[in-house]
Amino acid sequence: MIRFLLDENFNGKIVRGLRSRKPDVDLVRIQDTELSGADDPNVLEWAAQEERILLTHDLDTMTKYANERIANGLPLAGVVFVRDSLPVGSVIEDLLVILEASESSEWESRTLFLPL
Repeated sequence: MIRFLLDENFNGKIVRGLRSRKPDVDLVRIQDTELSGADDPNVLEWAAQEERILLTHDLDTMTKYANERIANGLPLAGVVFVRDSLPVGSVIEDLLVILEASESSEWESRTLFLPL
């Protein structure tokens, strides 16, 4: 089962739309954890420990830290980078495809940029 961690700046409209289409989706927002305000390396470490794929709009710094973890052989549950300029509906559709067509183990040490 795929479990997501939502970066602090992740679009709430996407979250609400995803939950309305798939009510049983497992989503945790960073601001609802002890990670609120944490830096990117700590967010990625927590996500790896909790086996949660990170959803983020942070294409600037998060890509660097995710790639560093992969290069250093550190665990990474996966990261999905979502440009904040993408239409909300298309992001929801892509996330539904990810949820329906993959397993969490397929995302280990992997990053993806939407759209699919």
